[in-house]
Amino acid sequence: MEKFIEKRMTKIYFADSNDDNGVLEYFKKNGNFQVVGFSTDGNKVVEDVKKLEPDVLVMEVLLQNLDGFAVLDKLRELKEKCPKVFFVSNLSHSGFVSKAISSGASYFMVKPISPENLESRINEVLNNSQTKGAGRELDEKISNIFISIGIPAHIKGYQFLREAVKLAVEEPEIIGSITKKLYPTIAERFETSSSKVERGMRHAIEVAWNRGKIENINSIFGLKIYNRNEKPTNGELIALIADKMIMDG
Repeated sequence: MEKFIEKRMTKIYFADSNDDNGVLEYFKKNGNFQVVGFSTDGNKVVEDVKKLEPDVLVMEVLLQNLDGFAVLDKLRELKEKCPKVFFVSNLSHSGFVSKAISSGASYFMVKPISPENLESRINEVLNNSQTKGAGRELDEKISNIFISIGIPAHIKGYQFLREAVKLAVEEPEIIGSITKKLYPTIAERFETSSSKVERGMRHAIEVAWNRGKIENINSIFGLKIYNRNEKPTNGELIALIADKMIMDG
């Protein structure tokens, strides 16, 4: 007789006073998640998380008494028991996004968000955290470069470019077939069109250049290869980052 193993529900805690899109109610009714707590007081969030040990913390930056960044600083002391932190906020300035990711947050989402999209991102992060070895390390290296050069994690082009770099690392010759192979492959994975993939990547690069972080790009690659008026094509940036990943092992 086959033994039935009950799937463990993901424990989730909310620290967000604004629930315009019914995110909290969505997760309360979701059979894959268990909402274990809610508070908008930063001190109580820290106390509750230590006691309840949720797998995921969905948190606004602006909280009472202790802001989200301070909460995250305190929770990092928990080390392996620290939940995956997802910031959701109206504060979309690149400085907030960079600080969140560099502080150890798993994701930063700009409001308004849909509960379905949040669930998808949570599952993606949780699945990645269970993946050991080179794949996870590569994801982290690519993400760190994107953050450094000013590509925000909440725009679609970030996801498209990250997937493109990974493909180029696995299959370097794909750079020679961007329109015929690279874009269609990414489009299929994200259930979109090749033209939207191309435009999303171009937008992400333009955002980075408009933020004036060209020196960060030059310092990462060790060469002064770009200036304010000279933007790389999608293929050039993908190839450049992929080559660095390969050279770095």
